[in-house]
Amino acid sequence: MAVQDKLKEVFVEALQLEDGVDVENLKYRDIEAWDSVGHMALVAAIEDEFDVQFDTDQVIDMSSFKVAVDMVKELQEQA
Repeated sequence: MAVQDKLKEVFVEALQLEDGVDVENLKYRDIEAWDSVGHMALVAAIEDEFDVQFDTDQVIDMSSFKVAVDMVKELQEQA
């Protein structure tokens, strides 16, 4: 499964998104569920699913689904 597809599932699960939410264009604080608490739950879920570890700057910079995809791909390449 492609990183983007797998990450979509993580976003839906971690943020408890309803069907029909445009995950690919989602940005931090676009929806109520993606607040600071939701952000930390999302970060933890991504780290668990992809077996990666974000540094503090990456956690802060993860401002959208697209940014998250790029970060995960980059971390996987470095592993």
